[in-house]
Amino acid sequence: MSVTVLNPGLLTTVQDMGRIGYQQFGVPVSGVIDPRAAEIANILVDNPGGEAVLECTMMGPHLQFGRAVCIAITGGDLGPTLDGAPVPNYRAIAVQPGQTLRFTAPKTGCRALIAFAGGLDIPKVMGSRSTYLRAKIGGFQGRRLEKGDVIGLRAPRSELKNLANRYITPEFIPRPQYNLRVVMGPQDDAFTQEGIHTFLSQTYTVTPEFDRMGCRLEGAAIAHRASADIISDGISFGAIQVPSAGQPIIMLADRQTTGGYTKIAAVITADFRILGQLKAGDKVQFERVSIQHAQDALLTQRAALRNLRRALQVC
Repeated sequence: MSVTVLNPGLLTTVQDMGRIGYQQFGVPVSGVIDPRAAEIANILVDNPGGEAVLECTMMGPHLQFGRAVCIAITGGDLGPTLDGAPVPNYRAIAVQPGQTLRFTAPKTGCRALIAFAGGLDIPKVMGSRSTYLRAKIGGFQGRRLEKGDVIGLRAPRSELKNLANRYITPEFIPRPQYNLRVVMGPQDDAFTQEGIHTFLSQTYTVTPEFDRMGCRLEGAAIAHRASADIISDGISFGAIQVPSAGQPIIMLADRQTTGGYTKIAAVITADFRILGQLKAGDKVQFERVSIQHAQDALLTQRAALRNLRRALQVC
C-alpha cells in the first residue's frame, strides 16, 4: 500500500495545514502555501479536512502506484499525466496498481497539491505531518522527496461515492496582474504617507528570490519615516515586511517566528489561494481592505467549502 517516487521533481514535500501552537518555542508553522487548494483536493477524495497532501513546486514528481487509490490534483496546473495521458485538475480519479503519474510542465500557477483518499502514512510531529525543511522536522524523514522514496498510504480507498461527479472548475486563472487584498499594519505608522501611497498604487514584480519562506517583490521603493528596524515581534502568514531598501517581502508558510523589520500590511487569508500560486515575473498590486472585509471573505470561502463537501455527498 505505497507510492514509489521515480523522480522527485523540483521540490515535493508532505504538507498539511501546519504545526500550530509551537511558535513560542521558535518552531515555524509550515504547512501548505495554498491552503484552499489543499482543502479542495481533500474534499474531492472525501478526506477529513486538514489531511496531509503532497505539495509540488513548478516541476512535479513522477510517482508509481503500488495499489489502487483515488487521488485529486488541485492548485496550479503543472501538466499532470497518468501513463502518458493527460488527467484533469480539480477532479477525483481512480488510479490502478502499476500506473504512473507524472507532470510535464507548468501551465498555470506554480504549486500543485495531490491528495490521496485515505491519507498518507506519515507520522505526526508536534501534531502535524508538515515538513519544515530547515530543521528537518516532520514530513518524510524531515526532507523533500527523493528518487527511490516509498511513501505509505494509511487507509487507501479505491472507490468513492459519486466518483464521476467529484470535480469542480479549476480555480486559479492566470492574469496579467494579480490583485492581493491587504489589511494595513501593524507597523504602517512607520511609513510616510507617500510610502503608503506608493505601496497601494504601484505594481510590483515577483523576483526569482522566492521559496516556502518568503516571496520577494521588486518595484517602487516604499519610504519609511525613519528606520526600517523594530524590536522583533511575531510574523503571520502573508505579513509584508519592508526592509530599509524599501522592497516588500511577503512571508509564507516556512517564515521565521519573529522578525525585526517593519510590516506595512498583511495579505488576507482569503487571498492565499492567489499568493500561493505566484511565480517569478508575475505582477502584483495591493488593495487596502478593512478587517471586517477580510473576515467576511474568509467566512464566505469556508462556507463554500462546506457546501462543496455536502454537495459531493448527495449528488
